[in-house]
Amino acid sequence: MAQDVLCEVNNCHYWAEGNHCAADSIYVISHTGEEAATSQETDCRTFVKAQEY
Repeated sequence: MAQDVLCEVNNCHYWAEGNHCAADSIYVISHTGEEAATSQETDCRTFVKAQEY
């Protein structure tokens, strides 16, 4: 299991310094069924928009 998950979406609630993901788990889906051929065919369902202050 990956121990170091990187994320460049800095408006995500789980984004942490150094482009790390601080979520306890990651949920990724495919737009094309159970298999994907490219990263563009996937989507991170863990994303939660960070609150803006």
